[in-house]
Amino acid sequence: MPLTHVSLRAGKPEAYRQAIFDSLYRAMHETFNVPLDNQFMTIREHDAANFRYGASYLGIARSDDLVLVQMTVNNTRTVEQKKALFGRIAELLGESPGIRPEDVFVSLVEVAKENWSLGHGLAQYA
Repeated sequence: MPLTHVSLRAGKPEAYRQAIFDSLYRAMHETFNVPLDNQFMTIREHDAANFRYGASYLGIARSDDLVLVQMTVNNTRTVEQKKALFGRIAELLGESPGIRPEDVFVSLVEVAKENWSLGHGLAQYA
């Protein structure tokens, strides 16, 4: 049950942003077995003054096309599944909408399954 937040510089067209959603969901479905219709994602756009990043941190040459992806997920995945997710996200975002792998930054926030309420005030996974 990932909850995904994407941050990027403002100015990209709607089709670009929708392609990000589509590629992220496909990567989650393929590597984390996220079910169909389990898509909870937002995109936040920032002007240049409100978007800062390390352009060369860890020797990675990032550009203003950097996309920051933060996913809150259940703490049930293996290291191998996480590596597969990261690789597949970079690959699919490269295909559509055409983001360089250097500009794909992904962070996972892991929580216990009982920490979700998906509606009706219930803890569906507890």
